[in-house]
Amino acid sequence: MSNLSTPFRYDYVGSFLRPEKLKVARRQFDEGKIEYTELKKVEDESIVELVNKLKEIGYHVITDGEFRRATWHLDFMWGVEGVGHKPTKTGLPFHGEAAMLDDTYAVGKFRLNKEHPFIEHFRFVKALEDENTVAKQTIPAPAQFLAQFTMPFNKDKTLEVYEDFTELENDIVAVYEKVINDLYAAGCRNLQLDDCTWGMFADKIGHVLYGTTPEGLVEFQKKHKDINNRVIEKAPKDMKVNTHICRGNFHSTYANEGAYDSVADILFGEENVNAYYLEFDDERSGGFAPLSKVSGDKKVVIGLITTKSPKLEDKETVIKRIGEASKYIPLERICLGPQCGFASCEVGNKLSEEEQWAKLRLVKEIAEEVWGK
Repeated sequence: MSNLSTPFRYDYVGSFLRPEKLKVARRQFDEGKIEYTELKKVEDESIVELVNKLKEIGYHVITDGEFRRATWHLDFMWGVEGVGHKPTKTGLPFHGEAAMLDDTYAVGKFRLNKEHPFIEHFRFVKALEDENTVAKQTIPAPAQFLAQFTMPFNKDKTLEVYEDFTELENDIVAVYEKVINDLYAAGCRNLQLDDCTWGMFADKIGHVLYGTTPEGLVEFQKKHKDINNRVIEKAPKDMKVNTHICRGNFHSTYANEGAYDSVADILFGEENVNAYYLEFDDERSGGFAPLSKVSGDKKVVIGLITTKSPKLEDKETVIKRIGEASKYIPLERICLGPQCGFASCEVGNKLSEEEQWAKLRLVKEIAEEVWGK
């Protein structure tokens, strides 16, 4: 029911561990053993089961768990004309493990002359709403799209297509405008922009990743904030646009570390989202003081429950940390959730489905104890 609005007091980021039958079907499809119609049947069944489980444990937001994707962000990009990809030989450097995600690069001008595949994905979830739930769609932030094609590792290929990066940015904005308008027409009123760029900006080597100096990195922050705001400005006014800020999530490992202090002024003060889903599950995220920079009446879902480990957090410790966060942002503007998705990529994090659900039950239990039912 679309008049319900995210974030909720107890919420989550969006991706879930793929059930075994879905993993098997995907592998069979990739090997040419089954047709897409057979894969889609398993996807549909798995998504319905996921949504039913979310309703059963009392959550008010439903998603497809990103069950139709290989990754949280690249599948979205692959649905845009002008984007090419191929299996990687090196992967992306994560802490202790390389994330073997497809190399994704520009092969032409970015266009979207037809409906993006994610629109139909959303319609399926929308049809599962009831009076107590609302469907949420997650997509990579425009800043993430921009970073994919302008960071040093990919910049030369993009320059073969775009001599002027102003044109590149305008094309990205146009793609997102169509996606958002089509999502809105399909009934979407809750959109989440997933964004790892700020995790890179906050990292002590962030300037190296972007090929600049620590001082020069501030200009990159502004540029990425600006492209997000340009897209948000074009969204219908009754659509909630939230963002999840991440430091990387692949097979229970991460890509970046660093507190929010160095990005707080621009990210929290100037990005025009309705709410932030933030990582605060370990020392990589720093303290809560930067939350004082969250402007206006924007809300914050503090991710105090990790999705990277099966160990269940201590309830009283989490409640104490919520109290610490409330010193910097009013308690009524705080919500609680896991720090990230459970399976940003198909491989998933290193915990079981039951351990995943135990984490979500704990989030709900704590939220109801802190804010009431």
